[in-house]
Amino acid sequence: MTTVTLRPMTPAEFERWQVVLTEDYAREQVASGRWPREGAVQRAREENAGMLPQGIDTPRMLVLRGEDADGEDVGRAWVALDGPRGMTGSAFLYDIEVVEGRRGRGYGRALLAAVEDAARQAGATTLELNVFGQNRTAVALYDSAGYAVVTQQMRKQL
Repeated sequence: MTTVTLRPMTPAEFERWQVVLTEDYAREQVASGRWPREGAVQRAREENAGMLPQGIDTPRMLVLRGEDADGEDVGRAWVALDGPRGMTGSAFLYDIEVVEGRRGRGYGRALLAAVEDAARQAGATTLELNVFGQNRTAVALYDSAGYAVVTQQMRKQL
């Protein structure tokens, strides 16, 4: 069985992650039709800065790196211990990603399990997340890990 351990991101890792996170988030918002391409990266940067005003030291946020048994990088995760809907005990998973060269080997499931455990240890009783519909791999992972759809937004091109 694949095992992942978590540790807080270092300041240097956080800075690199912010660049990648901003670009990925902007690209997903544009691809989903939620944002126009123009200004998307700046908008993503501003949203992320608003969510993490003190960077890795922002209270009630877990900004984590996942490592394998040899201490090698597996991926990242960002969890808010207070979810956006204000439900008591409900944490929210804003970002999780396995590094490109480690995908398809069980690290996604192991990273998700480690994140769930970290949220549980921090007092969360549920973990929520959003996933873009076109990300079929992530949808399948969350479904197989026991996540249930609680809201669903749909669109049809006319």
